[in-house]
Amino acid sequence: MSSTITHVVVPGTFDPVTLGHVDVIRRARRLFPRVTVAVASSANKNGYGTAFSLADRVEMIREALALEGLPDDVGVESFSGLLVDFCHELGAGGVVKGLRAMTDFEYELQQADLNSHMAPDLESVFVMSSPTYGYVSSSIVREIASMGSDVSILVPANVNARLRAHYAAEDGPERA
Repeated sequence: MSSTITHVVVPGTFDPVTLGHVDVIRRARRLFPRVTVAVASSANKNGYGTAFSLADRVEMIREALALEGLPDDVGVESFSGLLVDFCHELGAGGVVKGLRAMTDFEYELQQADLNSHMAPDLESVFVMSSPTYGYVSSSIVREIASMGSDVSILVPANVNARLRAHYAAEDGPERA
């Protein structure tokens, strides 16, 4: 007999956290009484380093969740290593992932299958992206922000400010 899942993890690199991520976290919290946002170290995701340090990404998420009105009981923790091991350490019974398009589905299905083989007790729950955020990704946000364009409709206000400061510092005073 299986038990009810009361704690889930919403994993990601969150480089940076977007309003799409916040939407998935909010919806996970509506479905489950306890949610932990798991910020992956992912130093070499897609062969590149991250724009923001792990500590900065954790801080931005905590600030964003507060700004967006999510409850204080949504945890935010960093991790490295296997997600299934992190979930077991926390006592979480599931992983919640947002899906934007078929390409997300294919990738996430592969990850869920691998997780299922390594941890049969861990459930994968997929949440379809809200249409408003179906096109939003951290990489698109970084690309637009790096060109000096406004991303305020894509990210929480604190993240928008951090992105502007990050890319202004990278480019020097001529754009700041």
